[in-house]
Amino acid sequence: MAELKITLKRSVIGRPQNQKDTVKALGLKKINSVVVRPANDAVKGMINTVSHLVDVEEV
Repeated sequence: MAELKITLKRSVIGRPQNQKDTVKALGLKKINSVVVRPANDAVKGMINTVSHLVDVEEV
């Protein structure tokens, strides 16, 4: 199964609470922090919610 490398590129300050919670659930804490997650539907849905805050690459 493919994996996705997710990088937080923009701050969550001033964002709605659901977007803050989604970023936290992905495991991202600070700007430029990187996590690798499996490319399943749940993760893709979370990325879709905060797509304007993160960069995504396929690993």
